[in-house]
Amino acid sequence: MLKQILSKLPRKSSKSTANRDHSGNHAANSNASGSRSSGGKSTNSSISSIAVNSSVPDVAIHHGVNSKLNGTLGFSQYEGLPGFKDVPNTEKQSLFIKKLNMCCFIFDFTDPTKNLKEKETKRQTLLELVDYVTSISGKFSETAMQEVMKMVSANLFRTFTPQPRENKVIDGVDLEEDEPSMDSAWPHLQIVYELFLRFVSSTETDAKLAKRYIDQPFVLKLLDLFDSEDPREREYLKTILHRIYGKFMVHRPFIRKSINNIFYQFIFETEKYNGIAELLEILGSIINGFALPLKEEHKMFLVRAMIPLHKPRCLAMYHQQLSYCITQFVEKDCKLADTVIQGLLKYWPVTNSSKEVMFLNELEEVLEATQPSEFQRCIVPLFQQLARCLNSSHFQEVQIGLCQSHEWPNISSLDVNHSFGSKSESGNLHPHVAERALFLWNNDPIENLIIQNRKVILPIIFPALEKNARNHWNQAVRSLTLNVRKIFEDLDHELFNECLLKFQEDEKKEVEIKARSEAAWKRLEEIAAQKTASDDKVVVPC
Repeated sequence: MLKQILSKLPRKSSKSTANRDHSGNHAANSNASGSRSSGGKSTNSSISSIAVNSSVPDVAIHHGVNSKLNGTLGFSQYEGLPGFKDVPNTEKQSLFIKKLNMCCFIFDFTDPTKNLKEKETKRQTLLELVDYVTSISGKFSETAMQEVMKMVSANLFRTFTPQPRENKVIDGVDLEEDEPSMDSAWPHLQIVYELFLRFVSSTETDAKLAKRYIDQPFVLKLLDLFDSEDPREREYLKTILHRIYGKFMVHRPFIRKSINNIFYQFIFETEKYNGIAELLEILGSIINGFALPLKEEHKMFLVRAMIPLHKPRCLAMYHQQLSYCITQFVEKDCKLADTVIQGLLKYWPVTNSSKEVMFLNELEEVLEATQPSEFQRCIVPLFQQLARCLNSSHFQEVQIGLCQSHEWPNISSLDVNHSFGSKSESGNLHPHVAERALFLWNNDPIENLIIQNRKVILPIIFPALEKNARNHWNQAVRSLTLNVRKIFEDLDHELFNECLLKFQEDEKKEVEIKARSEAAWKRLEEIAAQKTASDDKVVVPC
């Protein structure tokens, strides 16, 4: 009788996953799961659409034999486990824990021909666990929470082995066209992520109890997974971390600080991290929920982390998400507009034309939310930079479409064939920097700001407009320049004539200075020639 009662109790695993670095099944197999394979194929089917195959028996694992990954299984035998529908309600939680313990075993997916039956058995068991977590009625016990977190940790937390890939970045645009590296263990990882997502989102998960296991070390390990090369994994992580942020209020400051540290390391040390775009998407939602007035902590986060994210060369990989976050700050507190604009000017690219176009796109969105008082504080440095952009002769060979919407941007939806202009008669692409800068005058709110401050702005940009109208190599830029020039002339003819007269006087001075310089150099050349001739004379001694 006692044996029958004990047989129904959940078996404890040999060692806790909190000590996953020990020598044994979990450590050896976890490392195998962490190996990356670029040849893995994407599996886009959702969890709910996968039918559970009842013909595959559930199994429990005996860990009496040391696990090996050299082609043999890491366990000696299986013990059949019934399905949840085959046991009374009083035994379901015990069966749930047994199945969780069974799924702690990690298979080697580097060889797709190994352990096919056992891998499928684990997959079906994971699907049953997902259904159980979804349909459970009643709060999860502390033991169940502990076992869930042990299984999730055993399967997800692993060391990444990045595949050797040549990083081709030109002008801030990643030209690597290969498909992203897919994790070969995804058939199991996907279901583990789905189970964890439903566990965190479940109303039956008591946050006060669960925070003992979803603690700060766990959150740090979860953030480390954002560096995965598999975009499917990063998408799940993004959703899960957002759920954790919403449910566990005690962890919110720590999550923000940890993301901040990831950004610091990325900006100032490595410039390599796969999950920056996903982290920025989470932050966009967080920033949107900030209470007003903004805390000083949040403003410092903008200045110290968000604005410096414009520095790395790979800005194109996450710029749309970053631009959304920056705009959210300005819309929350219009006084931050000057801070943001000055920050953009600080990191403005000098020779990278495609990056300049991205900066101009973001600048337009920021200026739309800028109040006149803040605009006046940055007029001079802003339009000095825009004047340089107007005279740019660069053109963009890799074209990136605009995202004017304030909805969540999607990098995959970029229209790589879009350009702001068409090809010229000679077949050359338009110089997008100058063209994009001139398009600011097509935005009504920005044009109104410019008109209100024209007495300061026109003297700064008039030389650039005049040089474009006379000498720019591209016909489209010349036409747009003439349109902008006419706007100022019609608006304030007197100011326009003053600027034109000053430009002509400056031109005359430049011509005079150039003539004097040429004359001085010519005189120096004559003196040098005379000195050389005199040195060539030979003095014959008496």
